[in-house]
Amino acid sequence: MSHAGAPVGGLLVLVDPVARRLDGESVRIAKDVLSAGAAAKICLPDSQEEFARALARRGHRQPVIVGDDRALVRAVGLLHRERGLGEGALALVPVGPVASLGLARSLGVPQSAVTAARAVLDGSVRMCDLLVDDSDGVVLGGLRIPPLRAARPSRPSVWSAYRSLVRTLTRPVAAASGAGAGHHRLRVEADGVLLADVDQPVEDVSVRIRDDGGPAEVVVRTGGGTAGSTVTVRAKTVTVSGADFRYRADAAMTGPVRRRTWTLRPGAWTLTLPR
Repeated sequence: MSHAGAPVGGLLVLVDPVARRLDGESVRIAKDVLSAGAAAKICLPDSQEEFARALARRGHRQPVIVGDDRALVRAVGLLHRERGLGEGALALVPVGPVASLGLARSLGVPQSAVTAARAVLDGSVRMCDLLVDDSDGVVLGGLRIPPLRAARPSRPSVWSAYRSLVRTLTRPVAAASGAGAGHHRLRVEADGVLLADVDQPVEDVSVRIRDDGGPAEVVVRTGGGTAGSTVTVRAKTVTVSGADFRYRADAAMTGPVRRRTWTLRPGAWTLTLPR
């Protein structure tokens, strides 16, 4: 890490609308700490569109996002698409439910609004890797194509329960043993090496940016039951194709898509963290 400190151009404090609604007290504390330590322009957008416009008009100010994982990913994505990630460090003051701050924790951002705000003023800059897909989407931590049974929304009703019971009672032996029923049919390639193909059932796929740098970690679980296996490799480019699939990138579900390629961009963005 390199020393940061308050930027010469001041701070652009962007308060996510969701954070303002859920925890106004933490937002107030963050604003007070940041304003006391640096020249800070406070923006309170009422929508994602206003959030994007305010970020685009930041000038030479360092963006400070007050919000959860989704707000951080949105900001990085907007800056990536306008090719502005190299202009300076981002900072995050996490505000939101604990479940919405998993990415922030993994990146090393303090969970206390006071501590995080102080780190913005006197912290260090860490270079972070980024996964960029072929639709210009970004992934800051990792992505996963979950098992089909987990990806499908439940539809509780008497009729659905009845049909499920009938399927269970009439299911062929081969399907009951996990031989492909309910699995993805996907082709998975990592740096051009084939890890799975559409002729074998795929349980799930995950790609994770590693803290120690270097290529991303790719894990593919195939088959089911005793016939299942797991392949783990390191790669800079991952391509998944086949039947329609959904995937969770950081905090959000995306899809369905039939093909997607993710490419690792080492040191693509910087984040201010405690020294």
